[in-house]
Amino acid sequence: MTIRPRRSVLYMPGSNARALEKARTLSADALILDLEDAGAPDAKAVAREQVAGAVRAGGFGSREVVVRVNGHNTPWHKDDMAAAAAAGPDAVLVPKVETPGDVMRAARDLREAGAPEHTKLWAMMETPLAILNADPIARTAADPASRLAVFIMGTNDIAKETRARLIPGRLPMAAYLSICVAAARAHGVEIIDGVYNDFSNDAGLRAECEQGRDFGMDGKTLIHPNQIAICNEVFAPAEAEVAWCRKIIAAFMAPENAAKGAIQIEGKMVERLHADMAKRTVAIAEAIAARN
Repeated sequence: MTIRPRRSVLYMPGSNARALEKARTLSADALILDLEDAGAPDAKAVAREQVAGAVRAGGFGSREVVVRVNGHNTPWHKDDMAAAAAAGPDAVLVPKVETPGDVMRAARDLREAGAPEHTKLWAMMETPLAILNADPIARTAADPASRLAVFIMGTNDIAKETRARLIPGRLPMAAYLSICVAAARAHGVEIIDGVYNDFSNDAGLRAECEQGRDFGMDGKTLIHPNQIAICNEVFAPAEAEVAWCRKIIAAFMAPENAAKGAIQIEGKMVERLHADMAKRTVAIAEAIAARN
């Protein structure tokens, strides 16, 4: 089982050369070098050049490097896609994905621009139509030509478009998040939670990370480096959880349990599906340990 940790996914402004340099030293699992929201219109070209140069220069270690381009309906999209394809990041993040056709068009743009096969597509889920189309959008991942690998939840934009309030506990947002988790899991797509805006509120961040984890998210997008440590901690399996998972795996591997669908471990009834879940937990823990 090959798994890439995506506990913490930090947005970095493409227009800020100093921030791009600092990104190489941060403990985030993934970095989104942003050409969309982080730059004013008159700074788009400079940001594009800086981000492409940073990706080509490398030095990011095991961190996953993603370039967020401007939307297909903007005057910067074509040049962004061409620059990203030439630089060859791990992925390109496309904003405002609303239909399966948006995914396939972006994948075609990458292919025609000569993007290497390892450059995947990440999709921002940030509008009401995206939520309503979450299943068919995720379903495109079955076609290798789509390159689709990850959903990123754009919770600020969802709140803007739906008028849902961003309140502690995110009850107004719960349905939108759960729909996208279900679609992602149904079609083998990873899913990353939206940002937490109050970056000086550690308790609030921790609570929202725990909520996202419990919803089934793989990690969380962040807007400040100070949020990385809490995010990495919450989305990593605890030592006791990993130890229990190893015990489940070992028990089902015992010859006497090879044909059993359920067994008893320390007074608890455990099914074979729990062994499958345990294998993923151990795999993610080992991948995190390898990174560290």
